Amino acid sequence: MIKRRIEKILANTISYFPVTGIIGPRQVGKTTLAKEIRKTVDKESIYIDLENPGDLNKITDPILFFENHIDKCVFIDEIQLMPELFSVLRPVVDKKRVAGRFVILGSASPLLLKKSSETLAGRIAYHELTGFNLTELPKGSLSQLWLRGGFPDAFLAPNRDLWLQWIENFIITYIERDLPMLGLNISSRSIRNIWTMIAHVHGNVLNLSTLGRALEMSSPTIKKYLGFLENAFLIRQLQPFFINIRKRLVKSPKVYIRDSGILHYLLGISSQSELEGNPMIGNSWEGFVVEQILQVCDASYQAWFFRTHQGAECDLVLTQSSRPVYAIEIKYSSVPQPTKGNRQAFDDLKAKYNFIITPDSDDYLIAGNIRVCSLSRFLEKYVNQK
Repeated sequence: MIKRRIEKILANTISYFPVTGIIGPRQVGKTTLAKEIRKTVDKESIYIDLENPGDLNKITDPILFFENHIDKCVFIDEIQLMPELFSVLRPVVDKKRVAGRFVILGSASPLLLKKSSETLAGRIAYHELTGFNLTELPKGSLSQLWLRGGFPDAFLAPNRDLWLQWIENFIITYIERDLPMLGLNISSRSIRNIWTMIAHVHGNVLNLSTLGRALEMSSPTIKKYLGFLENAFLIRQLQPFFINIRKRLVKSPKVYIRDSGILHYLLGISSQSELEGNPMIGNSWEGFVVEQILQVCDASYQAWFFRTHQGAECDLVLTQSSRPVYAIEIKYSSVPQPTKGNRQAFDDLKAKYNFIITPDSDDYLIAGNIRVCSLSRFLEKYVNQK
């Protein structure tokens, strides 16, 4: 059992909010985490899995069931299968509004579970469970985490064949079951083609017209499908940051496959040596670093990228109240040097901290106001600094 850093955060939330939501993609470890949390709650608890017919039968009359367990913490897994429960939870919570009444788990984003925000406003707090973060793993885990991705069963698979088999099964399940369940009504072949095409433009500025021509779909259709994949925690669209300068700024988002293991599988990469020899290695490293940082940075930060048509660029900008705090360039190099475009971006952004993040560089200042360090060092020492 690998200790998840979110456990303490969840314990704190459960101690205050009547309802706590744990969201994230399938197979990321929500159920395992919930069972660990059950051991720590300060009241008796009960667990309901909405994929279990026996448990479904128990809540044929949900109001009666919840009232019979009014003094317990009720865990409800796969809540997205019964969104109508949200309207039931509100009166049940209001009848006895105390902390830790319910912990709900779901494989869909709050946007797709918007009923909860409408009916449980002020009563619920959401937390996303992601794949493993480097800070949760033993030292020396970076290469395996980057290659295999952060899904527990993929990362911990005893050999390459089982890792690849797990990823393939995961993709098939999402294509044939989960995405259609969320309302994505296209053929499984089309879903896989879209997913694979995104892998090949991973880390690039999104061009809907180009994707549409390649997939023989309209730009609005592609945009809608990307929204489904994003709401299922499978891709990330990083929006461009705008500042009030007289420069032509790139206005389209960058797109990433969120899990590096899925990315590598879709690109046909199955070993570290294959990754090292693949032209996508820089893009892969960039997406991996972006995801690792966003997993641990404080919720008060907003994430962007910055690029102008004149060549200034910065891979990740973290802002608070619209002001850049971190300007981060991500390079797959042990001896990185900021480009002219990087320096211009740092000058334009005027962030409090400027970083170049690499796999294994020493920690040092370069050009006075730019710090070079490894990803591990950044996550351990510099993320969330005041």
